Amino acid sequence: MDTTSQPMKVVDIAPVAARLLGTPEATGTSEAAGGPDATEAPTASSLVEEAVRASGGRLTDLAAFCLDRLRAREARRPVLRDPWDAPAPGDPLDALTPSERLAFVLHEDFAVPYDTIAPLVTLTPAATRRLVARARRRVEGTEELPAPDPERQREVVTAFLAAARANDLDGLLALLDPDAVLRADAEAVRNGAAPAHGAAAVAHRVAGRVREARTALVNGAAGLLWTAEDGEPKAVLRFTVLEGRVTAVDALADEAHLSRLALAPLPT
Repeated sequence: MDTTSQPMKVVDIAPVAARLLGTPEATGTSEAAGGPDATEAPTASSLVEEAVRASGGRLTDLAAFCLDRLRAREARRPVLRDPWDAPAPGDPLDALTPSERLAFVLHEDFAVPYDTIAPLVTLTPAATRRLVARARRRVEGTEELPAPDPERQREVVTAFLAAARANDLDGLLALLDPDAVLRADAEAVRNGAAPAHGAAAVAHRVAGRVREARTALVNGAAGLLWTAEDGEPKAVLRFTVLEGRVTAVDALADEAHLSRLALAPLPT
């Protein structure tokens, strides 16, 4: 049965929502549900009921609701975490990015096929299979960071710069992981950078705002560099690129941060 378009019974979809969202405390939903001045956080059951109502019993709508909630939690973290950060103590699922959590829970806990999950996370079925495998390794604590691919990173960063200069949102979205994060140090924030979570949010933050940047080597990997008139580095965008997609962008402008970076021209 095609559960992406046909309603599932509430008795079936409610456990999916509960597993995807976790507890209200873990999901950080009190502000999202009741605003910053809310005095009562929703209970786990009320959160699941809200998800079921919002979904209308459709898996596609449930997935969208849960992804929105999980990404909102990420955006409210005091420091946005890189998808490769070590998992914190607690629920192993909290070590996963929102897309990983969605794909992993649907496939591993509820046997939803990869073909059904793929459009929910905007990936191909093959890429979805790899996403679930990566999530499984992270949950099991056996994940290892893949070997760097400097040439692929250079291609991605060069394409990213071209798309951002052209204000090409579609081009940026094609290069960004669905759960990409943009982080910024204090000086970068003062200069106008703003943290963001999710491909669309990151794309909108950078589109049309990097015209004066140029590609450079940042700690041996391709990144973007702004320089002052005297040639001294003024700001840097450092990229994490995994499997051909940007998973994290760090906007660095604090002098203390810049002084610790190895910066060099990108070889032609």
